Amino acid sequence: MIADWLIATILFSTCLYLLVMVFYFRTLLRKEKRSNIVVKRTLSDAEVVIRKYQVQLQRSLGNIDILSDELKKVKNDLKSLRTRNSQYRMEGDKLRQHIKDLEGKIEALL
Repeated sequence: MIADWLIATILFSTCLYLLVMVFYFRTLLRKEKRSNIVVKRTLSDAEVVIRKYQVQLQRSLGNIDILSDELKKVKNDLKSLRTRNSQYRMEGDKLRQHIKDLEGKIEALL
């Protein structure tokens, strides 16, 4: 008789413990599902933002290519202007020297 009560008490305690554990793990599972939903939403939002910035980056890189081409053109123009400027200086120096020579001849004639 005592053995029957002991077995019944152990079985009842075990069932009660298992029932509490079932509810505990079900609650944990619900929380985990909710957190997974939040993470999925956050990831999808992050993907949208990443795509947006990726498009902006591609546009910026295209603009940088255009600006690089323009910079190369301006550098080439600058080189040609410097070359022309040095040629004009040389011609100006020659003309000044010629003017001095002519002034010297005029003074010699006077």
